[in-house]
Amino acid sequence: MAARAVSRIASIALALAVALALGASCGGGAGAARGGTTGGVTGGARTGGDGGAGTTSRPADATAGGRAATGGPGLPVTGVTCPTAGCVFHAGAGAYFTCLSSGAGACFHFGARCAPADACLYHPASRAYRRCDQIVEGTCAVAPGAPCTPASACTFDPSDGLHRTCLAWSAGTCTRFAGLC
Repeated sequence: MAARAVSRIASIALALAVALALGASCGGGAGAARGGTTGGVTGGARTGGDGGAGTTSRPADATAGGRAATGGPGLPVTGVTCPTAGCVFHAGAGAYFTCLSSGAGACFHFGARCAPADACLYHPASRAYRRCDQIVEGTCAVAPGAPCTPASACTFDPSDGLHRTCLAWSAGTCTRFAGLC
């Protein structure tokens, strides 16, 4: 009985430690992203910061505006962001959903269906972004219109199902992808 109670307390302590670690790295504000400006899936805007308050520093780089960024103890984490919720394409459902948790080009937790603000949706059949005049429940309710370029540079890459920064467009199709966003 005592061993069971100790095991339960250890499990709770571990869960709290993980929650605190996640809260420190995704706490929001100016230091929301640690170690990189990979751009959130919400609109292609860069989401960078200095990281949390700590004493470990790393070399100056472009992600910290040319100055040394500080972070917590341990190795710096690059390419990890905690963007605000955005409206992203879900390949399996063929519709747009609010992304509640994401990183490394993928959304891990989807919320309600949504519509991108610019009405430029990824059309799976044509593998291109197309204008839509009537979006219902995250999908285009009418035949998709002309090819378009989404306002967000962070777009769906049909080759692997991840979201990447698009550097060049042609007829609603990204012709040159960069890193994950």
